[in-house]
Amino acid sequence: MNFSFAQNVSVYQQLASGMQALPQLLPHSPASLLSLLRSQIDLLLEQQIAATLWVKLPPGKIWHSEIQRYHQRLTMSGVVHTLHIQETKTGVEQEQAAPSSQQVRATNTKQGNSPVLTQTPRLSKASVQEHSNASPTSSFSQSFLVQSVPNSDELQREYFVMVLSSQYCCLILAHRPFRTRKNNLAKANTKKTAPLLAVTIFEGQIIQLVLDVMKQAITPKSSLLMPADFICPSAPEPTLISQLLAKQLQQQDEIYRQRTTKRLAKMQQKNQKLQENLQLKDEYLSNVCQELRAPLTHMKTALSLLNSPHLKIASKQRYFQMLKQECDRQNALITGVFDLVQLERDLPQMPLEVVRLSEVVPGVVSIYQPLAREKGIMVAYTVGTELPAVWCVSGGLRQIVINLLSNSIKFTPKGGQVWVQGRLQGDYVQLEFRDTGIGIADSEIPKIFERFYRLRPTTTEDSGSVGLGLSIVQLLLSRCSGSVSVRSKLNEGSIFRVRLAIALGDAS
Repeated sequence: MNFSFAQNVSVYQQLASGMQALPQLLPHSPASLLSLLRSQIDLLLEQQIAATLWVKLPPGKIWHSEIQRYHQRLTMSGVVHTLHIQETKTGVEQEQAAPSSQQVRATNTKQGNSPVLTQTPRLSKASVQEHSNASPTSSFSQSFLVQSVPNSDELQREYFVMVLSSQYCCLILAHRPFRTRKNNLAKANTKKTAPLLAVTIFEGQIIQLVLDVMKQAITPKSSLLMPADFICPSAPEPTLISQLLAKQLQQQDEIYRQRTTKRLAKMQQKNQKLQENLQLKDEYLSNVCQELRAPLTHMKTALSLLNSPHLKIASKQRYFQMLKQECDRQNALITGVFDLVQLERDLPQMPLEVVRLSEVVPGVVSIYQPLAREKGIMVAYTVGTELPAVWCVSGGLRQIVINLLSNSIKFTPKGGQVWVQGRLQGDYVQLEFRDTGIGIADSEIPKIFERFYRLRPTTTEDSGSVGLGLSIVQLLLSRCSGSVSVRSKLNEGSIFRVRLAIALGDAS
């Protein structure tokens, strides 16, 4: 047998229109609302009160488990009825949508003459059927489907628990008000969930008014939902109210304890992260100071030797060249550190843009070809215009190509070769840098992406590297979901492979 609401029924609207002064609704979190439900269940079980429960609860097993706990621990037997309340959908919506998140199941368990309406997990229409139950507390179970009026916004924005018995009546109502936007600045907080405003009512006259309206709205009429002659008592006994308040205080203390424990754990995690960041910063500053000290020492040595009165012209020119080289190195080091710090600070907020390899690689190669020819190195590239566009931060792809190409040329001896090739690899575009350079030892490969790590040159010529290029490449690729890998063998060359995600949709 199916039921439905003949009109849009909202408990909050009933109270707002039927009372001269609606009690103040206080903000509640889902956790505090759950504590109110638990307090009610604890009181009913402790006093063994067979009550009718009309509920509309948020989705989630934790809410339904409290109602099930009441069923299982009540020491009476009877008939169990299940009532499904869901919003009516059109034919198209029913094909496209899953069961509504507002779907409510209510179980009507007769404890003698007192039925119990409760919410339980969702069921489809196919599951609305009668079945036997051999448990001692419920010998027979029957399910019904109740559909609410379509687009009942007020009903969707509220939850309630209505406890009805000859000894004790109570109504807990939680309402989520509509958000008002006074200006455009409020749009930034549209994703933030507004708090629930809740109130607890014990006046039997008010609860009876709500009950009567809901009973009249459900069609067809049925005595399974509630006995026709049921009348709410005017007020519960003071001892019951005192016991309920004590249980609510216990629940609030438990919530406070759990929140305190979680906050303490989060603070400890943050403190540990801060300590790790401080340690990394100390190591970073130590490395910077050490790197700056080396060129300064060389320059100081060269200056002291230039003061020698017996210095030959050739030696003097060699020391001047040393000064120039160390000044350039120190300038490159300071510039690299500044770029890395600025990149780490700005990268998380930098938007991704669509870029094609064919628009970047040829220009960078043309810049480095004169240097390569001067060293007797052949540089070639193959990057087809048909390759799809990729995601990267603004200017990031150019910086990646510059660092990897300059490294290949720098560590390739005279007469060597460097190739740059782009190809499609699944959902990625792969950019490969291959050279016939000095190669990298297996023991050094895991270290080359560390900051300030420089390969030990195999010749007397110093590469002049500051050891930050590969760190910057890896940092840029992490922002655009890319990666870099390397294969190398000493005295045979290296292959660096960069993978960049294809720009198929939006990126943030």
